[in-house]
Amino acid sequence: MNHQLLQGKKGIIFGALDEQSIAWKVAEQCAAEGAQIVLTNAPVAMRFGKIQELGEKINAPVIPADATKTEDLENLINQATEHFGSSLDFVLHSIGMSLNMRKKRDYTDLNYEWMHKTLDISAISFHRLMQSLWKLDAMNEWGSIVALSYIAAQRVFPDYNEMAEAKALLESFARSFGYHFGKRNKVRVNTVSQSPTITTAGSGVKGFDDFYNYAAKMSPLGNASAEDCARFCAVLFSDYTRMVSMQNLYHDGGFSSMGVSPEVLQ
Repeated sequence: MNHQLLQGKKGIIFGALDEQSIAWKVAEQCAAEGAQIVLTNAPVAMRFGKIQELGEKINAPVIPADATKTEDLENLINQATEHFGSSLDFVLHSIGMSLNMRKKRDYTDLNYEWMHKTLDISAISFHRLMQSLWKLDAMNEWGSIVALSYIAAQRVFPDYNEMAEAKALLESFARSFGYHFGKRNKVRVNTVSQSPTITTAGSGVKGFDDFYNYAAKMSPLGNASAEDCARFCAVLFSDYTRMVSMQNLYHDGGFSSMGVSPEVLQ
């Protein structure tokens, strides 16, 4: 059921790759709630993804942008605000990639050049995005910026590799930039720490099925789906969460509050 929570609102959604992507589900949900959207992804991801299909489905232009390049982000923001004829009400950062993980390097044997790329793509891009929005004064008052995180920023998941540090940095940027954006024009900045979710990116993590099944057993409500996350993001973009900022919000069926569950002891 849709409630037109975002009627009249305009935003950019990063990271939709295919139907399994959380960003894809967020875009669909926001469109259903009345929002106008610009979609974006890195040019390389656009070549093997289906983002153009999503753009046609929800009537959203697709503008390529490498989130590690300031000029790409500025071009994206300028094109989006020109398309909308106004500033932005919301932005979703759904970007993450680890070369060390892809190339199966152990945490105790990381390639540091690859680690720099991981941090640049998965975390520093968030600061770069917010700094670009800030300098271009592209956010409306009471706007909302959200980035997707994971509980490995706080807890040890050995196979999550250096993405754990990337998510910790991402969450820190949300707090620090959230202060500045809040003081200047009431924009709130939050991260959503989502359950393990079956996506193209998530499924590439070593031992993902074990992560997923363990979290499902530990969580009283089970794992939150991508569709659940999309609905939560829509609420965070809406006027119903105007005073929520600088938070890391666990959207994980209760997993983050659990000590032990009888299901995992059997």
